[in-house]
Amino acid sequence: MKTGSSSTSRATADGGGISTFKGQDRALRADRLGTTGLLLSVLAATAPLMVVAGVMPTTFGVMGVLGQPLLFVILGLVLALFSVGYAEMSRHVHNAGAFYAYISRGLGGTAGAGAAMVALVAYNALQVGIYGIFGFEVSGLFATYLEVEVAWWIPALAAVLVVGALGWLKIDLNARVLGVLLVIEVALVVIFDVAAIADPGKEGLSLHAFNPDTLTGAGIGTALCFCVAAFLGFEQAPVYAEETSRPHVLVPRVMFLAVGGIAVFYTISCWAYTVAAGPSAIVGTSQEQSAGLLFFLTEDLLGTGFTDVLHVLFVTGMFAAMLSFHNVVARYAFAMGREGLLPRAFGRTSGASGAPGTGSLLQTGISLVVVAAFAFADDGPTGDPTAPVLHLFTWMGSLGALGVAALMAAASVSVIVFFVRRGAVAAQFWRLAASALSVLALLFIVVYTVKDFDVLIGAGPDSSLSWALPAVIALALAVGLVQGLLLRSRAPERHARIGLGNEAFQLEKAATGDVGAGERS
Repeated sequence: MKTGSSSTSRATADGGGISTFKGQDRALRADRLGTTGLLLSVLAATAPLMVVAGVMPTTFGVMGVLGQPLLFVILGLVLALFSVGYAEMSRHVHNAGAFYAYISRGLGGTAGAGAAMVALVAYNALQVGIYGIFGFEVSGLFATYLEVEVAWWIPALAAVLVVGALGWLKIDLNARVLGVLLVIEVALVVIFDVAAIADPGKEGLSLHAFNPDTLTGAGIGTALCFCVAAFLGFEQAPVYAEETSRPHVLVPRVMFLAVGGIAVFYTISCWAYTVAAGPSAIVGTSQEQSAGLLFFLTEDLLGTGFTDVLHVLFVTGMFAAMLSFHNVVARYAFAMGREGLLPRAFGRTSGASGAPGTGSLLQTGISLVVVAAFAFADDGPTGDPTAPVLHLFTWMGSLGALGVAALMAAASVSVIVFFVRRGAVAAQFWRLAASALSVLALLFIVVYTVKDFDVLIGAGPDSSLSWALPAVIALALAVGLVQGLLLRSRAPERHARIGLGNEAFQLEKAATGDVGAGERS
């Protein structure tokens, strides 16, 4: 899209049927993402190497759940059920606000406003949390390979600035960056999987980890949340719907490819852990090695050189996840600004790249403030310098996972209500049944997550954090609902636009006959 010099914006029709405006746009550029680009952007957010190296050993060691591979199979099925209705909804609603847009269409604008605020908080928490472990790992690489001591917050803040700068660039550039990192990441994990299966531990190619009896104990609730967090990213496909030429085809396709691919990949990789260490030893070995378990095993199976490369790719994989979550937060802010849930400045795209620049700045600013706050809390050499880093990652990650799981449950309810109101129960029966089953499963996960939140964040049962952090999600919901109620009573026309996205702006423009509304609003 080229920017003209005229002060008056002229509406142009995009090939995807979404109106765009020269200068500051009220619509994201269509035709910029195909199946491959969208799939890579979505999968990068799952950070497969971070999950394999961080989430899996934690679930084995902290929660003592030997049946984690089976848990990935079960959650894959649950999220596939969720995706059936979610993907069908994407054929009817194309909005960068995804979750809250869907909830608005089914449960009303007020519920949508509440969901929007929860989504903004949850995805910001997920994004900011990764900066903690990223900074810690980069600091470790400097110390190990360059013998230079660097405080964790220096690379973390540097990453915030780099990610923020990339947020201003075209999404296709970001997709290429994410794609290269993702392919290398997955290839290295697959090499480990093959090596572990080809040269199993003392107990051989045991399938004991898939025995239902292994899913017992007090840690199952927390393990569910950890494993749900491992899948996060697949649900982001509809966020990019406005930037594809055929969202009704590409979004459902990418979602099912992502869920299926992630489930198979994680199940095999998690099973490879039990094969390499042995089912009877995997929990104890995980407790000893913690996040170093993967590197401990590859050192023996594949040598020092491979392990060194894996360390570096662990960091780049986290960077890929940060890029992807940053893009999602920016697009949520864009959608909310366009519909009056945030200041209107957030509802504009930058003229040069067509990216949601103001939303990108918002996410960058939040990251800088939170990382700086945790850096300030770092006691340095007089205390435990890793404590604020680990807290930043675990606290924010757990908070974000809880928020997204709750949004998934609400979105599934909304799918059911949406199609019932349209009189499409018979035509959509099997999709509605799948959504109903996913609601029950996701509510079970949310309840158990809140119940065991103290275990998730590593705090004692009497710690105020065990209720204060989940309360952040409840507070975000309350703020959003109040905002929705106020809009309904004071500005009903704005309330009616919640969840309509660019469609609402086109209707507004048509009603006023003002082609320059995009710049003056």
